Order: sequence, then C-alpha cells, then structure tokens
Amino acid sequence: QVQLVESGGGLVQAGGSLRLSCAASGFTFKAYVMGWFRQCPGKEREFVATISRSGSIPSYADSVKGRFTISRDNAKNTVYLQMNSLQPEDTAVYYCAAVSTLYDIPRAGMRYDYWGQGTQVTVSS
Repeated sequence: QVQLVESGGGLVQAGGSLRLSCAASGFTFKAYVMGWFRQCPGKEREFVATISRSGSIPSYADSVKGRFTISRDNAKNTVYLQMNSLQPEDTAVYYCAAVSTLYDIPRAGMRYDYWGQGTQVTVSS
C-alpha cells in the first residue's frame, strides 16, 4: 500500500538547521509531484514547498523562500526539505504529500492524493 514516512524532525535552536526526509513506497514516485506542508496547533495547514516530478522545478512559500530547499532523489523514492535559519515561527508538524498531475505543481493541499503522518519540528528562541 501507499506509504509516505517522514523523518528528521526534532528540537533546534533559532538559527539552526534540520533536514527532513520523506520515504515513499507503494506508488510510482517519479510520476508524482511532491510537496511539504506544515500545521501549527489551532492553525490551518499551510503550503511550504513543492517540487516537480523531475526535480528541476521547485516552488516555495514566501515565508520560507531563501531559507528552505526542497529536493528529491527518484532513485531512492525520497523527497527532502533542508531547513536553514530556522525561527520559532517555523515550529509545526511537517507533512510530505504526493499528487499525480501532468501539467502543474500544486500548492493547494486539497489537490494532493497521499499524505505522510508528519514529523514535529520545534524551534526554540
């Protein structure tokens, strides 16, 4: 069955870095656009970053542009999120997601077909 398993979350001080990974199985990974989203308690889930099927086209939320980098390794069925210069407002549960689409790189979570269980990122001030 389809699985998306995130890892790499944890507690870090402001200004620090973390690298999240999401290992995919049960579907043709290279045929799916992959995204990262996050959700804080009591807040709506928000888009963080997404990457095209080939990995050549990333897209970022304004709040993380220049600090976060999304990448993927289609040989390893894994998508990554490198997070630098972390701030307390980046504290959230981070989810990876997959969507089957030929022509666009969606930012809307409702477009995504599969979701992971999430990994907690906590940034202390």
